[in-house]
Amino acid sequence: MAVVSIYTVGRLNHPYDHTASREFFQVGNEVYRQATKSGLIETFSPEGIPFPEESVKGNGSPILTLTVWRSLQSLYHFTYSGQHRQALQDRSKWIESYPEKHLSYVVWWTEKVQEVSWDEAFKRYNYYIQHGSTPFAFDFKHAFDEKGEAFLIK
Repeated sequence: MAVVSIYTVGRLNHPYDHTASREFFQVGNEVYRQATKSGLIETFSPEGIPFPEESVKGNGSPILTLTVWRSLQSLYHFTYSGQHRQALQDRSKWIESYPEKHLSYVVWWTEKVQEVSWDEAFKRYNYYIQHGSTPFAFDFKHAFDEKGEAFLIK
């Protein structure tokens, strides 16, 4: 059975040791606890990963996440409900705004958790930037199911 991965990218408004950044990480820990009850299968640490150029441009420290989920519906529901929804509403306190339109995430299907990697995440993100939403890399507004068919998330 296929699983779904999501890569997110952003930059903190302040250095890691700033009060606002510490609050971001505290809230993030609570959000991850909720995620594990909502369909999260795997989380990949960005420690030691060379960050792509688009994530290090700007003033803030880069924040990248890579996670794998049981289903697209569980990922979507988690993203827009509970503590994560509140964190999204509060993100301007912690995360830099981008002057231009910026893709902050990309989603894709894979057959095995072992196939998910940071290199794969960067490849999917760059593909999305170049080609828009396709079955290879997509967003929630233009989603696809595991067979590559257009899918409306409810």
